[in-house]
Amino acid sequence: MSSRCDQTVAWGGLRGHWEAHGRDLDLRTLFAQDPGRFERWAIEAPHVFADLSRARWDVATGQHLLSLARECQLEARRDALLSGQPINHTEDRAVLHTALRAPKGQGPQSYAVHAVLDALLAYVEQVRATAGGTEPGCITDVVNIGIGGSDLGPQMVVQALDAWVHPKLRVHFISNVDGHDLAPLLRTLRPQHTLFIVASKTFTTQETMANAHAARQWFLDQGGTDIARHFVATTTNVEAARAFGISTTFGFWDWVGGRFSLWSAIGLPIALALGAKHFKALLAGAHAMDTHFAQAPLERNLPVWLGLMDLWNRNFHGHSSHCIAPYHQGLRRFPAFLQQLVMESNGKRVDAQGLPLPYATSDVVWGEAGTNGQHAFFQMLHQGTDVVPVEFVLVRRTAHRDEATWSPELRSLMARQHQALLANGLAQAQALMWGKTAQEAARETVPTASKVMAPDVLAQHRTFPGNRPSITLMLEQLTPEALGALVALYEHRTFVTGALWGINSFDQWGVELGKAMCKDLLPRLESGDTRGLDAATAGLLQRLKG
Repeated sequence: MSSRCDQTVAWGGLRGHWEAHGRDLDLRTLFAQDPGRFERWAIEAPHVFADLSRARWDVATGQHLLSLARECQLEARRDALLSGQPINHTEDRAVLHTALRAPKGQGPQSYAVHAVLDALLAYVEQVRATAGGTEPGCITDVVNIGIGGSDLGPQMVVQALDAWVHPKLRVHFISNVDGHDLAPLLRTLRPQHTLFIVASKTFTTQETMANAHAARQWFLDQGGTDIARHFVATTTNVEAARAFGISTTFGFWDWVGGRFSLWSAIGLPIALALGAKHFKALLAGAHAMDTHFAQAPLERNLPVWLGLMDLWNRNFHGHSSHCIAPYHQGLRRFPAFLQQLVMESNGKRVDAQGLPLPYATSDVVWGEAGTNGQHAFFQMLHQGTDVVPVEFVLVRRTAHRDEATWSPELRSLMARQHQALLANGLAQAQALMWGKTAQEAARETVPTASKVMAPDVLAQHRTFPGNRPSITLMLEQLTPEALGALVALYEHRTFVTGALWGINSFDQWGVELGKAMCKDLLPRLESGDTRGLDAATAGLLQRLKG
């Protein structure tokens, strides 16, 4: 359909720009030379304000990157995605997660999408209507059993939107096949007031079904008598669910990838937690970002610029990872969610034609909520030998579920804590860029510093190189609409980078090999049969069997 990035004329121009001065760009100099740099690199998208001025690029870099996007026919690729063309060519599938959040009548497959959505939300409101009641069947606890996309997305959203969660519903997430994930939760549940969601498209996912069978056995052991009322499935395998004892199922389609599925029936735990109104608001926020991605010119298109930045950082600056630092405790699982979104999508070594790529693709995504991360790994970010770009996510206004019950004194204290949180986020980005010279360090008096070490040596230990890149994304408040927009922004950004690299961002064959080998090894752990195994696997298996 179009050229891979390294096969374009623009790539050569970008390479020449890099060699001439792009590699030596210094953020401190760039700000000194351009008083309007902040405004120049500020982009407003639905519910998200982005400051890209601390990325290590300049106007010339941006021009070369836009030329690359156009020569790679990025706009045509985007339009193919949004219109439902089978861009997942290795599986001959469309990629239509955007259709899941389009208003009725405005997207591909609209009738089917909204038929499922309407049925799901009707069920949600029925459960929520008696939530917290004391009669048997009134639900107090919802347990979502899934893994990967059927766990990471819903879990992240429910935690992030705690202010909108039903006050009488506790929503739990179980994913690991390790029984130590499920067992502690079971101790806290009452079978007559618990609803289990089994989230598996095929109803065969090993981890999910192992936990589902254990949960059903616990339910029966505890005197549970109505599996059909207390177990529901989000699956396309209705027959297997029925054989399990489940009669209420909500389906989705093969064009819904796991890491893009929270907008589908997989979002059932989100909808139960938030209710129909706020779940629709989450979809609306994502749709607003979809519209921005589809209609904004490349020069002001936020997902496009973030995707271009990823290519610039990875293939020219050589950064092998980037850090996500959301300064909001509700977003503590956001880095984990993005790990799957980015690395499962773009962790590929061949292009669309199956040819080995001569450049790096996905970097490593990692992070932690601020300010916790500052006391864990920010030392390395500031003074380590590797330069790691950081993405700060700031939320201007708080939203607490029970704030109305607080005393004026407590409200004041919590408001001050939020200001401290924001100040920390601003300070870390500032410190990464400016750093501290040895001369500045030598002039400081530090009570904890050694009294016997030579001052010039001590100053070297307290020097910060600076010129370390970051960007800041800002939300007004962490509402369902804003979170929907933020997640959709990262989805489209991931697509943009993959499109430029010429890879298929929507398959995940790398997940399959280990699964297949596990099926072979599992019975061997019981039998002790090591025939045909390599020496290391055989030796370890024998020790594990005992």
